[in-house]
Amino acid sequence: MTLTTRFTQETEGHLLKQWLQQGDTLRWFPMFDEREIDDAVRIWIGYAKYQASLTAEYDGVPCGMANLNLQPYQKMAHQCLLSIIVDEEHRGKGVGTLLLRDLEKLAKEKFRIELLHLEVYKGNPAVNLYRRSGYVEFGCQTRFIKDKGEYIGKIFMQKPL
Repeated sequence: MTLTTRFTQETEGHLLKQWLQQGDTLRWFPMFDEREIDDAVRIWIGYAKYQASLTAEYDGVPCGMANLNLQPYQKMAHQCLLSIIVDEEHRGKGVGTLLLRDLEKLAKEKFRIELLHLEVYKGNPAVNLYRRSGYVEFGCQTRFIKDKGEYIGKIFMQKPL
């Protein structure tokens, strides 16, 4: 069994959309309907042209993506928000850990990013991956999402590179 990463191709938006629509995955993302999903996929895949997005492959089969949301302003180019998603069938197999490690290397070496940060909903099991990988919480927004009358908080985490 081989687990690798490569640059995401601009034609792979369908994979991201498929993973977002699996099971309860959208519970951990702010999109609500297909229009919002399509918009998010367009934005995410747009970073592929800068080689700022990685796709993980498990035995040659795409199984996850991680993305650097590059800053367009010079004063902010030292820091970057990251996004990550793993196909539900491949969770718990080291895909997220590999994506995060390789994305950090890409951020530091290619884009000279000094600080990566992320946003994760309160209760998302991925927070354990981020903590194991050295990300620390630096804030929380308690009423970030309102879904069916219920508020869901968002945790802010960061890691200097």
